[in-house]
Amino acid sequence: MPSSIRPTAFEIDPIIFARFPSVQVGVVVARGIDNHGDMEEITDTLRAEEDRVISELADTSPADHPRIAPWREAYKAFGANPKRYPSSIENLVGRVSRGRRIRHINKLVDIYNTISLRYILPVGGEDLDRMEGNITLTVATADEAPVALLGEHEARAQQPGAGRYRDSVGAICRRWNWKEADRTKLTEQTTNAVLVIEALPPVDTALLAQATNDLASLVYRWCGRHISVTLLNAERPELLLHT
Repeated sequence: MPSSIRPTAFEIDPIIFARFPSVQVGVVVARGIDNHGDMEEITDTLRAEEDRVISELADTSPADHPRIAPWREAYKAFGANPKRYPSSIENLVGRVSRGRRIRHINKLVDIYNTISLRYILPVGGEDLDRMEGNITLTVATADEAPVALLGEHEARAQQPGAGRYRDSVGAICRRWNWKEADRTKLTEQTTNAVLVIEALPPVDTALLAQATNDLASLVYRWCGRHISVTLLNAERPELLLHT
């Protein structure tokens, strides 16, 4: 259902930079897209990235990968056990390295999983029309309402102090990028979306820009219409979302 108060900005709270000063977020805003059905070309591209990850990490634990290990440290910093709550990229790479194929959800999810595996970076996305008020990356507080997570029947309380995205209704993702809320998930009916790629050192701006532009290119190629790309960091913590 379309929201009554459309998001006008995507922002990173200064409290995030106080704890993680070098964090960067690549943001792709896609409007007027077609997310219906599936495409063999997308599936083939995703399978190729899965095979590459299996080959490259054959003798390496996902937890030790230089682009995954910093997320384990970040989770520890806000009090989450990364063994129990692995970051989205550790979870994705771990599943693939164990020989499990990533199932088709919809075109946008298939695309962002492809990019996530290609660059070994956390990538996710939400339906802009299911959000209300500004989108903020900040930290959870003790008085927040529980959130119903994707694929779960009962709402979960937030972990105070943990990084997470929220809008004016509540959390969009729990424990930073661990698991998203069901309320704002991407579906085949999604026509306006926001996709994010998150980077901690040693990932630099050039690599994040490459990954973000690659993501935007695939979304444009397979879903079409109006695509914009922005990199957010401590110098530029806010993106205005033009409707």
